[in-house]
Amino acid sequence: MALESFKAQISMLLEEMVNQPEDQHEIQEQLREKLREMRAMGLPLPEDLVTLEKRLDDDFYAAGT
Repeated sequence: MALESFKAQISMLLEEMVNQPEDQHEIQEQLREKLREMRAMGLPLPEDLVTLEKRLDDDFYAAGT
């Protein structure tokens, strides 16, 4: 899958997060999966998405405590 395709899919997921906050957890998992796929393919991850992933992880672990 090309980098542009991943970017488009991630963009759609981010839009869903805004438009469907009730599904936020599921969308976050889909976003993490896309980023894992990009890493597995050796594609460069945009720094803003890496930062977002860290924030999501921090929020997840903070909510669990």
